[in-house]
Amino acid sequence: MEPQPTGVAPPIQLRIADDLRMKIERGDLAAGDPLPTLQEICDEYDCSINSARAAIGLLKQQGLITGGRGKAARVRTPAQRVCRSSERHQEEKDLVLKPQSVRASTGVAETDMGSKIKDLSFSTRYEQIEPSPRLAADLGIAEDINVLRRTYEMRDRKDGRRLSWSVSYIPLPLIESNARLLDSANEPWPGGTQHQLHTVGIEVMRIVDQVSASMPTTAAAHEWRLDDGVPMLHVRRISYDADNRIVELSDADFPADRTELSFTTPLQKW
Repeated sequence: MEPQPTGVAPPIQLRIADDLRMKIERGDLAAGDPLPTLQEICDEYDCSINSARAAIGLLKQQGLITGGRGKAARVRTPAQRVCRSSERHQEEKDLVLKPQSVRASTGVAETDMGSKIKDLSFSTRYEQIEPSPRLAADLGIAEDINVLRRTYEMRDRKDGRRLSWSVSYIPLPLIESNARLLDSANEPWPGGTQHQLHTVGIEVMRIVDQVSASMPTTAAAHEWRLDDGVPMLHVRRISYDADNRIVELSDADFPADRTELSFTTPLQKW
């Protein structure tokens, strides 16, 4: 699709931003290339420094450029994308019956991040909580049934930036027969959540992924090292057993600029 200008009679800063955006989209300005300086923009468009600065701000809001705070504005270099496929659910289920040596060598770091766990800083926190009315309704349980809340985070050991974050909820009565499932010291668990549930006789039969998006808070943008204009994806995963009972609910956040969500839908033969 050919680059298109914004379909309104633009103020000068929007016209400048449109011109620069279309140069980026056409490849006239490549990733890493510097943008014209504010003074060069002023000279070319016969505009004020405030209009030139506003145009640069619009490009930042669109996630097209980086820079600012003393750094020259440059065309943003796309981040490496990680594909998170719905097929991983079946892969995790297949892993449940594998030997522990196989389960221990395969996890989120390997399947999603393309990294080994030793290269990452991995943390987890377990808490037994009383669910809020909304969480209880989402899990399909009574409000007086306690829940195990597990919070997971991975960071890059070198620069400390957040690489993944999720929180998981499991109704406590489903897993309390196995005390090892209540202790965060047993993380990372070989085989993941589906194997944990398998130890108490639960087989996951269906998983529903729900995806939404929002702009990050300033705190989240710092943790993930996000450029301006990059939204966050929020994925809720709901796991059901053979009796259509919710056995786990998890919420995970992903930066949109480095995440590809892939969904496979098997279709029944006529």
